[in-house]
Amino acid sequence: MSLLPPPARAPWIGAACAVAVLLIWSSFIVIARFSAQRTLLPLDIAFLRFVFSGLVVLAVLGVQARRGVRPLSGLSWGRIAALAGTAGVGYCTLAYSGFFFAPAAHAAVLMPGSLPLWTALAALWLLHERLTPQRLAGLALIVAGDLLVGGASLWRAFDGDGTWKGDLLFLGAAVSWSLYTVLCRRWQVDAVPATMAIAVGCLASFVPLYAVGAALRWWPSALGDAPATEIALQALYQGGLAMLVAGVAFTYAVRTFGPVRTTMVTALVPGIAALSALALLGEPLGAHALAGLACVTLGLFVGLRGAAAPATPRALAATR
Repeated sequence: MSLLPPPARAPWIGAACAVAVLLIWSSFIVIARFSAQRTLLPLDIAFLRFVFSGLVVLAVLGVQARRGVRPLSGLSWGRIAALAGTAGVGYCTLAYSGFFFAPAAHAAVLMPGSLPLWTALAALWLLHERLTPQRLAGLALIVAGDLLVGGASLWRAFDGDGTWKGDLLFLGAAVSWSLYTVLCRRWQVDAVPATMAIAVGCLASFVPLYAVGAALRWWPSALGDAPATEIALQALYQGGLAMLVAGVAFTYAVRTFGPVRTTMVTALVPGIAALSALALLGEPLGAHALAGLACVTLGLFVGLRGAAAPATPRALAATR
C-alpha cells in the first residue's frame, strides 16, 4: 500500500525531495568526516543510527496498525532483508569506515559522484534499461573522475599512505546504495515502506548483534567513552535526518524521475560537499581531487542531456 500520491500527480514533490537529498547528503559527508575525528567508532555511529530510526519506525508502525494500515504488508521478509542489507548495513558500515581513512573530498567524488555509474549498471542488469550515447559519455566522465581520485591514492599507497582503503570503502558504499535504488524501482516500493523496511530490518539484525558483540568485547566500541551530547547528536542526525528524512526523500525522487536520472541529479553533491569541507573542516583540495570533481560534475551535465532509452515490453514485464 502506498502512503504517498503517485509521482505523476505531484512532480513538484519529487523535485523538492531531490533538493532535500542534495542538501542532506552534502552535509552528511562533512558531518561524517568530522565525526571520524571525535570519540565514536564507525560501527558505533551505525548502531546509533539504526537504534534511533528503528525505534521511531516501530512507534509509527504501532500507530498505523491500530488504524488498520500496514505499509510493510506488501514486502516479504526476504525483500526487507535485501533493502536493509544494501541501504542500511552495507551502505552505512562501509561509508562510516571510509571516513576514518580518506578525506571528505574523496568521499564526495567516490560515493555520490559514482552513483550514476553503478546505478546505470544495476539498472541495465535488473531493469534491462538501455543507455543513450550521451548518457554513456556522462558516465565515462564520472569514471575518469573516480580514477583521478582513486588512482592518486593507490599511487601514494607505495609510500605507506592508507587513503586508498577509504576510497575502496566509499566505492563499496556507492555500489550498495545503487543496488537498493534499483531494487526499489524493480519491486515498485514506495518511499515510506522502503525507509521503514530499512529501519526495521537493521533494528532486528544489526542492532542486537552489535550490542552483544560490543558487550562481550568481540569487537571494539567507544560507546562507553563518548560524551552523551555526541551520542545524542549522532542518533538524531544520522537516524533522524540522514536516514528517515533523506531516505523517504530519495526514494520518492526515484519514483518520480527514475533511478538513473535521480542519481545524476545527486551528483551535484561532490562539489557542494568538497567546498563545504574546505570551508568548515579546513581540508585542502589537491589537484587530483579538483580534477575529479570537475569530471564528475561535467559528467552530470552531459548525462542529463541524454535520457535513457525506453525498455522493451519484455523488459518492462520483467520488472513487475
